[in-house]
Amino acid sequence: MVNRKVRAAVKEGLTAILCIGEKERGSDGNHFKFLQEELLEGIRGVPKKSLKNIIVAYEPIWAIGSGKAATPADANRIIGLTIRGTLAEMFGEETAQTVRVQYGGSVNTDNIQAFMTMPDIDGALVGGASLKPSFVDLVRNAVG
Repeated sequence: MVNRKVRAAVKEGLTAILCIGEKERGSDGNHFKFLQEELLEGIRGVPKKSLKNIIVAYEPIWAIGSGKAATPADANRIIGLTIRGTLAEMFGEETAQTVRVQYGGSVNTDNIQAFMTMPDIDGALVGGASLKPSFVDLVRNAVG
């Protein structure tokens, strides 16, 4: 279902946000394979030229609304190695670097700046914090 929506959106010239994320993180590292498979299924059948119309959001389910975000370094590693690495294997390094990849999951005014300083994180997908008056401070912290 998600893949059909992504393909339909890019076919019509819209930008699709493809969210991927694991429910839990075990010490066995299986979440990397899970994320890779989720990404591959989400972009299956999308032409290389249409990747510019897709934003991938790494949004671990365990972090959403929990107040417990991934560490910026961990999110950056997953985005850089797992997400961009998978895209590079499929489409080449240059294309992988052009796809926007964001982090989402308990992003707030206190942690946004640390996420934005990470080299592989292109932005944040902000959920509940966007509904609060302090969202203005979150935006200021993201750019400052």
